[in-house]
Amino acid sequence: MNLEILTPDKKVFEGEVRSVTVPGAMGSFEILNNHAPIISTLDDGKLIVRTGAKEDVYLIKGGLVEVLNNKVMVLAEGIIHR
Repeated sequence: MNLEILTPDKKVFEGEVRSVTVPGAMGSFEILNNHAPIISTLDDGKLIVRTGAKEDVYLIKGGLVEVLNNKVMVLAEGIIHR
């Protein structure tokens, strides 16, 4: 599935991923291939991106996530790559 991470200032990431874990407003949840369409608010917390055997962790400051047709778009108010 394709992931795009955006902030008001720049595009942080775009590419194919195996899974994404986001800090949802009601708790963290994982998005896998063929996930049902969803739009959710995000709290401050860890955004974990898994590509193959690699795992990248970002700290985000709130935002939104949209999942539709194996495309995940994360709109974060602020982000730091760890």
